[in-house]
Amino acid sequence: MKLSEWAKIQGISYRTAWNMFQSGLLPNAYQLPTKTIIIQENKNNNKEYNVVYTRVSSSENKNNLDSQANRVIQFCNAKGWIVNEVVKEIGSGLNDSRNKLQKILKDKNVTRIIIEHKDRLTRFGYEYINTLFNGEIVIINEVMNNEEDLIQDFTSIITSFCARIYGQRRSKRKTEQLIRELKNGQVG
Repeated sequence: MKLSEWAKIQGISYRTAWNMFQSGLLPNAYQLPTKTIIIQENKNNNKEYNVVYTRVSSSENKNNLDSQANRVIQFCNAKGWIVNEVVKEIGSGLNDSRNKLQKILKDKNVTRIIIEHKDRLTRFGYEYINTLFNGEIVIINEVMNNEEDLIQDFTSIITSFCARIYGQRRSKRKTEQLIRELKNGQVG
């Protein structure tokens, strides 16, 4: 396939794909005498379905999604993996109801999920996801510093409990309102 078609499938600009070709990051690519660049599909990877998953916590960091995706795509290309899908999601790593992630995990065709950092997939419960997912999860940049990992986990726990406390207060107010409405005969 042409480089322009390949770039579109990968979710990157033609210029980025061209730069990758020039840097030698596309091992299955060659240039015709007409200057057209062709990407050959690796026949061994046809059974694979690779999904790049990127996530940021809030829409304020939305610009980071593209750069995160580009880094992971470059990693995949360097490994010779064809990226079949790029999924970008905005949501907390503590949220276990992220629709796009759930869709990937349920899809039986997905054989590999590639992420930049473990916390892009989830803050807690990674081992459960890894055990239950039928494919392979590749983490490009694993945290090697246990202290840094502990600080991230501690921050996540505090954030989670704060959210639960505020949720309980809100829930208590809703329950009290429902009881008042029932006593006043407003709810049937």
